[in-house]
Amino acid sequence: MATPPGPEKRYLDALAAGRFEIQKCSACGKHVFYPRVLCPHCGAGDLGWVAASGRGTVYSTTVVRRKPADGGDYNVCLVDLAEGVRMMSRVVSVPPESVKIGMRVTARVAADLVEFLPA
Repeated sequence: MATPPGPEKRYLDALAAGRFEIQKCSACGKHVFYPRVLCPHCGAGDLGWVAASGRGTVYSTTVVRRKPADGGDYNVCLVDLAEGVRMMSRVVSVPPESVKIGMRVTARVAADLVEFLPA
């Protein structure tokens, strides 16, 4: 797979180094996720990178069903981070059916992606 350009590359490079970072606009002060060139809130182009707190709350969740031979069931969820952005991920270390809307979670970087653990 080709390396993506621009802000996405910067995000993935940070994950590869074990860091979970998101953008923050210098003009309006709001956090931004997914990585972008311009702030979606005010249109400014001065987006810096900051360490994400990793704290979040499950906004929505679903269970993807798979045969045990294919790895078994897993969840996919939307998580609202404390910084005010929403991202898609999954909650690990608990049965997929145990993930509930409103559940507090904490992020960890694993294999160049961000996944969440129950807080």
